[in-house]
Amino acid sequence: MTIEIKVPVLPESVADATIATWHVKAGDKVTRDQNLVDIETDKVVLEVVAPADGVISDIIDGEGETVLGEQVIAKLDENGKSGSGDNDSDKDTSEDSEKQSSESAAQQKDKAAEAEEAKTQSSSNGKSSEVKVPVLPESVADATIATWHVSVGDKVSRDQNLVDIETDKVVLEVVAPADGSVSEILAEEGATVTAEEVIAKFTEGSSSGSDTSDKAQVKEDSTDEGAESDYDALSPSVRRLLSEKGIDAAKVKGTGKNGRITKEDVEKHLKSGDKSEKVSAKSADQDVPDVASGSRTEKRVPMTRLRKTIAGRLLEAKNSTAMLTTFNEVNMKPIMDLRKQYQESFEKRHGIRLGFMSFYVKAVTEALKRFPEVNASLDGDDICYHNYFDISIAVSTPRGLVTPVLKDTDTLGMAGVEKGIRELALKGRDGKLAMSDLQGGNFTITNGGVFGSLMSTPIINPPQSAILGMHKIQDRPMAVNGKVEILPMMYLALSYDHRIVDGKESVGFLVTVKEMLEDPTRLLLDV
Repeated sequence: MTIEIKVPVLPESVADATIATWHVKAGDKVTRDQNLVDIETDKVVLEVVAPADGVISDIIDGEGETVLGEQVIAKLDENGKSGSGDNDSDKDTSEDSEKQSSESAAQQKDKAAEAEEAKTQSSSNGKSSEVKVPVLPESVADATIATWHVSVGDKVSRDQNLVDIETDKVVLEVVAPADGSVSEILAEEGATVTAEEVIAKFTEGSSSGSDTSDKAQVKEDSTDEGAESDYDALSPSVRRLLSEKGIDAAKVKGTGKNGRITKEDVEKHLKSGDKSEKVSAKSADQDVPDVASGSRTEKRVPMTRLRKTIAGRLLEAKNSTAMLTTFNEVNMKPIMDLRKQYQESFEKRHGIRLGFMSFYVKAVTEALKRFPEVNASLDGDDICYHNYFDISIAVSTPRGLVTPVLKDTDTLGMAGVEKGIRELALKGRDGKLAMSDLQGGNFTITNGGVFGSLMSTPIINPPQSAILGMHKIQDRPMAVNGKVEILPMMYLALSYDHRIVDGKESVGFLVTVKEMLEDPTRLLLDV
């Protein structure tokens, strides 16, 4: 059976997308929920996973191609045959070779275990070292142990990630200094730590913290190592589900290929877990009636440092600023026509797709030049006017909302803005944003339109004096020269601190942005 691989449904304000990276090629075998391709929109990168086990028989659109929502970009053969017409004898041969390679792998694993045992018995304990918290930026006082990826005694390889340490805005990875094992963990998950604090002890070249080992222990370690590698091989959607539900992957029985865990396995585990809880509760207290057990559940988790920081900054903005919001609307048809006319040639020349965000950033930059109050901030009783243009771009990540900074936007062309935004979006998605990416910023742009927001009142990002909210582009009847026309309209919302910015400057700023977007020629002529 042939299954069509399609582009996901795109938000209404996103016209098209680009094939960023294919992780497979035609003829490759794939498993259910395996990530096949990354598709890039203006602000986010979408992952398309395999709907079932099978073989990629055809890739229709290659990397760099512009695609639309629900467009067919590849085909998958669910029967497990490639598009080259493999016959049953080929399949049998393949199964025999897989069986032989599996047996060979098992023999090699036994030999490796014996060799490891001999090596451990013939050598003394390896060199011991300390695992420390990295040096934190000056503005960050402490951090929190988010997740330990290893346990005491686990064998690790050089540069393998041991633990994630969460600061106010970024997550730092601490890697193994050499091949060896973790002999002791001094700071557990949730503990607050400071810069260069010792959080674990590491033994180089040792398989565990003890002086002796036996064959059973070596095999157990190899089993644990296999479980860890199995977790790393899980698809992103399964990993997210396990993380959201707080489930240990080792406790879930996989029914996929080679015992791989699928979404259905996780959901089945959750259902069986609810049943076991009901049974245990009934057996513990027979006098308490089971009233709608399992239908009204709750989950309590501690707030992450990032979420605490977001909450604190939002409250600070509401309580310490005289915040007002002014609105306007913009006709997006000129920009949409311009993108349609030059999209192909722009992409060929610059290697990146022309999106809406570059127009927003350039229009805001020009408006900031004309209204320096909006580009200012309060420092005690002083107003600091900035003669540079660093714009924060609100980006939604799996850990929460962050605002990485696109620096010196007045020196960037449209292609430079698009490339900068894409780089920040990819870093945010992968959790690779550094403190330098998040520090500074004189003005913020947030685009709730990608999620379908028609109108909102964005909250200022302190110590900035203003933030611009873009929204969903929606067709509406408008009066043009005494006639009614259907135009793609978008609401603009500027929230500003009235202590610095007066109504005249705020409205003038917003009208300037509107004029720049409705007549993009103004950006070129500086009028």
